[in-house]
Amino acid sequence: MTLTKSGASDRLARYQKLRRLWIFIGIVATGGLLLSVRTAWDEVAAEHIELAGICLIWIGIVGRLWSILYIGGHKANAIITDGPYSVMRNPLYFFSTIAATGVGFQTGTLTAGLLFGILCFVAFQIVIRREEKYLSTAFGAPYANYLASVPRFFPKMSLFHDRETREISTHRMYSTLLDGLVFFIAFPLFEFAEYLQEIGIIPVLARLY
Repeated sequence: MTLTKSGASDRLARYQKLRRLWIFIGIVATGGLLLSVRTAWDEVAAEHIELAGICLIWIGIVGRLWSILYIGGHKANAIITDGPYSVMRNPLYFFSTIAATGVGFQTGTLTAGLLFGILCFVAFQIVIRREEKYLSTAFGAPYANYLASVPRFFPKMSLFHDRETREISTHRMYSTLLDGLVFFIAFPLFEFAEYLQEIGIIPVLARLY
């Protein structure tokens, strides 16, 4: 089911652009700090953590693609309640948090992965509350019913429902795929940082589990 409203809010659009910028800055800053972190696990354990991280990144990318098939081009002017949006209200943010956790795991430490995941979760909660205010004003009672029946962030699979056909935005889908592939930069980046640590160019400020 799709609840529509003509005309997206320019203010919301500006806020979303600013939000993306600040989240990007936060991730880059945190990632920069983690370049001076070294794993305290042995090599085998660290490799398993990195592999788990790659799996999380893949889950995040696939989940974001699944979500954008439904929400693409409609975020500010329609309420989507099918597919991933039938089990949680913010699947894009949910899957982005999963992928960010996977990025943190590329350091070979559980601590960094959990730190990335928690930071993203907190940042997205702030964003979500702001967006909910706009959507509540724009859509009124139908959106209030959606708020009351579907979880904000963590999925409740028993609520899942879908419809047989849906019009999709291929531009949004390709854009989301390219955005998601950026997560994989973390693997060579942290491998290169480890090499620079070994030759003494980057100092090791902490060893984390």
